[in-house]
Amino acid sequence: MGTPGLERHKQLVEKKIASLVDGLDAPKTLKESMAYSANAGGKRLRPLLLLAVLEALGAPVEQGVGTSAALEMIHTYSLVHDDLPAMDNDSLRRGVPTNHVVFGDGIAILAGDGLLTFAFSVVAEDRWLPAEVRLVLVSMLAKAAGPMGMIAGQILDMEAEKSPVGLLQLKNIHKNKTGRLIEFAVLAGALIGNANEQATQLLEGYASHLGLAFQIKDDILDVEGTAEELGKTPGKDATSQKSTYVSILGMSGAKEMLESELSSARQALTRMEGMDTDCLYGFIELVGGRNN
Repeated sequence: MGTPGLERHKQLVEKKIASLVDGLDAPKTLKESMAYSANAGGKRLRPLLLLAVLEALGAPVEQGVGTSAALEMIHTYSLVHDDLPAMDNDSLRRGVPTNHVVFGDGIAILAGDGLLTFAFSVVAEDRWLPAEVRLVLVSMLAKAAGPMGMIAGQILDMEAEKSPVGLLQLKNIHKNKTGRLIEFAVLAGALIGNANEQATQLLEGYASHLGLAFQIKDDILDVEGTAEELGKTPGKDATSQKSTYVSILGMSGAKEMLESELSSARQALTRMEGMDTDCLYGFIELVGGRNN
């Protein structure tokens, strides 16, 4: 995320999130817990992807800042809940103690609930966008994050612990758990930026390959990464006996599949005419080269 444009976009999103949470008329402890995780940094991949699509389409990025902030709130809520003792039981996230370690399980659950539900009002009340666009975005986001999307993937992921699954099943888990919010980021940018049907289809393909590549890289880093690099505990997949791309394909096979998905994402971009896709290419390199 080293380019000036991406850094500026990241600052826009993080400033928006901090302002929104700070402005809530809510109990102090709840706001502190929500802000603790929402403002803890991270790659901000999903909101930055949305803004990058707008930039590629030549649309004002300011139109997407509210939706980007809402998307990151939902991603953050999912991490807060994932880290709970009843889920992944992790004590480190983004290089700091997890929310429940600091505030307790109950407050962490409610902070996650708060981030999730508040996100939808942020989109619904975004005056940068026409009402009909906001309505579609709310529906898209609910499907991507809900029982037909991310939550479905999380359930399938939990059920796959200590019960080996095949490659096709693993792809289905991660298409939902990881891929759906990444796809939402790209398709929301296409909607807000008024992309035509062909561009939207190509962007959807790009997002699908990028999302799968992101998860494959996660599995690789869980084996090869360190706690200092990752900002979370490595080796969790092996400890919980989860099926991963590494456990199914081996490390070399997982890396080959990663390169294949990244290549397919590049191919989708090469077919886009009349768009400045340099920033979108940058996300491919970011996913492939990241160490956290």
